[in-house]
This record gives sequence, structure tokens and C-alpha cells, in this order.
Amino acid sequence: MNQLFLFLIIIGIITLIFAGYLSLMVIRAENGTEKMHEIAGFIRNGANTFIKSEYQYLSIFVVVIAFAIGLAINHGTALAFILGAVFSMAAGYFGMRIATIANVKTAQAARKTQTAALNVAFSGGAIMGLLVVGFAVLGLGSLLLLFKGDPINIAGFGLGASSIALFARVGGGIYTKAGDVGADLAGKIEANIPEDDPRNPAVIADNVGDNVGDVAGMGADLFESYVNSIVSAISLGMLTFNVEGIYFVLILVAVGIVSSMIAIVFVKLSSGENPQKTLNYGSYVSGLLVLLGTWFLSHHIFGDYRAFIAVATGLIVGVLIGITTEMFTSSDYKRVQRIAYESLSGSATNIIAGLGEGMFSTMPPTLYIVVGILVSYYAMGGNTMPTQGLYGIALAAIGMLSTTGFTIAIDAYGPIADNAGGIAQMADLPPSVREITDTLDAVGNTTAAIGKGFAIGSAALTSLALFVSYAETVKLSTINLLYPLTLVGLFIGGMIPFLFSALSMKSVSKAANEMVQEVRRQFDEIEGILEGTATPEYDKCVAISTKAALKEMILPGVIAILTPLVIGLGFGVEILGGLMAGTIISGVLLALMMSNAGGAWDNAKKLIESGEHGGKGSAAHHAGVVGDTVGDPFKDTAGPAMNILIKLMTVIALVFAPFIMQYGGLFFKLFNIN
Repeated sequence: MNQLFLFLIIIGIITLIFAGYLSLMVIRAENGTEKMHEIAGFIRNGANTFIKSEYQYLSIFVVVIAFAIGLAINHGTALAFILGAVFSMAAGYFGMRIATIANVKTAQAARKTQTAALNVAFSGGAIMGLLVVGFAVLGLGSLLLLFKGDPINIAGFGLGASSIALFARVGGGIYTKAGDVGADLAGKIEANIPEDDPRNPAVIADNVGDNVGDVAGMGADLFESYVNSIVSAISLGMLTFNVEGIYFVLILVAVGIVSSMIAIVFVKLSSGENPQKTLNYGSYVSGLLVLLGTWFLSHHIFGDYRAFIAVATGLIVGVLIGITTEMFTSSDYKRVQRIAYESLSGSATNIIAGLGEGMFSTMPPTLYIVVGILVSYYAMGGNTMPTQGLYGIALAAIGMLSTTGFTIAIDAYGPIADNAGGIAQMADLPPSVREITDTLDAVGNTTAAIGKGFAIGSAALTSLALFVSYAETVKLSTINLLYPLTLVGLFIGGMIPFLFSALSMKSVSKAANEMVQEVRRQFDEIEGILEGTATPEYDKCVAISTKAALKEMILPGVIAILTPLVIGLGFGVEILGGLMAGTIISGVLLALMMSNAGGAWDNAKKLIESGEHGGKGSAAHHAGVVGDTVGDPFKDTAGPAMNILIKLMTVIALVFAPFIMQYGGLFFKLFNIN
């Protein structure tokens, strides 16, 4: 078995070397003008300042939690926790650094051809994807080798990844949306100046936010999804099939990484004039390679194709969720077009239409997930061997996330293209350059929305698999819904995602309000800003976003971490199970609604800006901008954080399960209740 763990470590090292090679290609790409580099420098410095400050806070948190785990559980789990946190931070940091280099290189490439610009932007995104999967398998392989294949301590690695991801998503989301909403309200609506106009003091904070939220935050999000899906599958695989169950999962993970690398090369060699088709083809290549590898792997290890069916089900469900997300968020479809049309009568109807579509969009993915659970469960023999069926659900989650390296590549490409457009606008490059970056950005909006839908679907399956691992650990065979205290746990669990979202949304509102006030002050007090003869004080707006993000990310994170511990220690394992069930259900549905509504509002606004319903500056455009500013924290702050919330609470329960089994139920002991 040690050879397999070494093989996984080698795969991780090769992946990181490939990421390093692509990084050199991006760094060596042609430089732009002095003005372009000055603007890119503002963005890069702002991103680096924030990420370093955030990681200083998180380092203290990691040390405190690791100490608590060491006392309550064991030192092995504490070590795994630290490694998961460090690797998550490393992937986010290095991926963001390259993204802030690739943005200006993409803008320069767009001065030549769209193909050249796509190649640079996609390479920057691919580096983030490769770093995520490379660090994930390097860490897991090292821990499995250290612990001689015993998965008992590996959950700590997932907990470390989830903890960092939550703060990175919430902090990055608050940062980016404070800048984005503030720039839109004070710039587009009040001053009637274009997006990414250098006269807008909040424009640099907006572009910095694309990197800390949509690159580093998104990377941390999918890093923990990827890690926790592997952790849950390994735990259930060992329980059901012993060594073979672990073999299948780890080799499947390696197949997925190799498939993603091949797809990345395919895209770079075939970058055509239609970026959406090129990226879609890459997705098809990676998916088909995984299916072929799984077909042979299932027969070789298990002697049948049941595991292949489970993995294929997860992959297909992921694709279907992506297609459905595109239908609800792309301006090529009637739902977004309808929201744009509703904008003709004002902001209220725009918001009503967006909320309606967001709520309706929860139905198809939910049905896909339900079918995926049933098929994967019964394909692995869940009707006669329930534990094997649960392993099948874990394999479906692995299947959905098997091409994570490529999925992140096309997701992280979007913010790079968006930044390139901003740099082109602020550096006064020819309109043809902005047309190319806008085309790439429009594709990036769709890929980002698809990536969010993909992350939500995988979160549902991964959380379920982690929940099952928890139930197996605490010997919980049923949850009695007729027991009042279990219902208490269920209701509290269902409420937590709403509380968490409320805190995130209010944080964005407070920070955006402060941002608007600062932009107004500069417009009023600094002569020549609107005429373009004076330089705005960009650093003041960057400081507002930084301060708000670092301050406001703490409370939501503390609630997510402490709630399962308080409920478990206070009331015991069954009520904690009810809590997790409620959180998973409401969290998944809320995440789908917010992410899809936000994406739809965004593209409805862009559709109007393309010339529909009066175009820029029209009443419909003003309504579209308002709807987009409402949707921004939906899709980029609260919505994506739901994925991490439900997995973090579940993995905390799993890691601390032995401690809760021993000391849980203090409420009953205190009041002497049997």
C-alpha cells in the first residue's frame, strides 16, 4: 500500500511542476505599456496586502484550533489539520499571485488576437487548478504514508482545508463585493461613468476583489470540496472494501488529475476564436478520459462495473447541473432575457424577476442530486448492503470532482479576463482590445456560474458522505424525527445558513455604504477627478475593503465552527445529526437560489449594456445595475460560502465525534434527564 501512497505523492509533485512550467510561460509573456503595468501594480499590491493580512489572522486561528484538536482528539489529527490549512493557504496565495501577473499579460495579448488573450488568461486559471489538486494529493498521500494507511486522522486534513476556505470565501467575498457594489452605485448610477473607469476611486478595490475573492477564495473553496470528497470516500472505502476501497479512490483521483492536465494542454493547443466552445471541448476531453479510466479501474479492482456506474453518475450529475446553471444565468437563454425585459418597468420588477428565477432554479439541480444519490446508492448494492451503497454515494462525489483541476482552470480564467478588461479601460487601450476582453469576460461569467453550480452539487454529495462517516463513527443508525430534541437540532441546523447569509450580506452592505461615501467625498473634494486631470485616492477605497473583510469574516466563521461543538457537547450525537441534516438541506437550496439569481441579474445587466432595451444609460440599464448590485453579494459572498459552511460543520462533527461520544449530553447530565 505504501507504493500507492508514494505514487500519489509523485502525481502531486508532477502536477505542481506542471503548474510551475505554466507560471514561467505566463511570466515570460509579452509586457504591456508603462501605464498598464502601473495599474496592474496597484491591483497586485492591494491583493498581496490583503492576503498577507488575512493569513496572519488565520495563522493564529490555525494554531489555536490545532492545540484544541491535540487535546481533545490526538496529535495526528492536529498535524493533519495544520497541513490541510497550510496547503490551502499556499494554493490560494500562489494562484492569486499568478492571476495578478496574468491579468496585464492578457490585456497585452488582446492587443494582438483573441486567441492569444485566451491562451494567457486560461494558463493563469490553469495554474490555480493545478495548485489545488497538486497540494491536495501531495498532502493526503504524505499523511496516508505517515499513518500507514489508517484514515482515522485524515479527516483533520479536510477540517484544515474547510476552515481556511470558509474565511477565504467570506473575507474575499466581502472584499470584492464592497468594491464592486460601491463602484457601481457611486460610479455607474450617480456619476454616470463607465465600468472600470479610472476616474472612479473604487475601481482598483473592485479589481483587487476579483483576485482575493474569485481566485484565492474560489480556489480554497474547491480545494476543501476536493479534499473532503476524498476523505469521506477513503473512510467509507476502508469500512466496506478494506484496501480495495482505498485503492480505487486514490487511483481514480490520479486518473482525474492526469485527465485534467491533458485537457489543459488540449485547450492551449486548440485555442480558437470561440472561447466558449474551446473551453467546453476541454471539459468533454477531461470527462471522457475519466470515464474511460474508471471503466477499466472498476473491472480491475472490483471485478464488475458497479463502481463505474456510481462515478459516472456523479460526473453526469455535475454536467447536468452545469448545463442547468447556464440556462438560468446566461443571456443566451430566455430566463435572463426576461429579467432584462422586466427592467423596462424599473428596479423592483427586475429584482422580483431575478428572485423568482433564483428560487425556481433550485428545482432541477435538486432533482439531479436526488437521482444521483439513488442511482449511486443502488448501483453499489445499497438494497442488500447499505454501507456499500453509501460508499457509492461517496464515489459519485468523487466523480463529480474528478476533473477539479480543469474545472478550476476555466473558473479562475474568468476573473483574470475581467481584470484584463479593467486594465484595458484604465490604460486607454483601443476599443478593439476592450471588445476582446469583454468577450472573454462574458464567457468567464458563464463559466463562473457553472463552477458555482458544480461546487454546490458536489457539496451536497460530499456533505452527505461526510455525514454518513460521522454516523458510522458514533454508531448512529437512525435519527428519530419524532423525538422533540432531534427536531430542535433540525430547526437550528436549518436556520444556520440563513443566519450565516444574513451576516455576510449585512457586512457587504455596511462596507459598500462606506465605499460609496468615500467615492462621493473624493468626487466632491478632489478637483479634476471627473475631468480626468487628477488621480483618485485608490488606496483609501482599498483600505475600506481590507478592513471590512478582515473584521466581518470573524463572526460567521466562529458561528460555523462553534455551533456543532456546542450542540454535540450539550445534547449528544443524535441531536447533532439532526443539526447537520437541517444545515445540509437548507444550505444547498439557499446556495443554489442565491448563486443563480446573482448570475442571472449580472448577465441581464450585461445584456442591456450590449444595446438591448435602450442600452447603457437608459432607465432599464439603471434598473439592471441595481439588480446586479443586489445579486453581487448573493453570488459572490453568501451563496458560495454555503458550500463550505455545510461541509465545515459536518467535518467538525466527524473530527470531534470521539470526543462528543465520550463527553456529549451535558444538558441531560446537568438536569439529570434520562
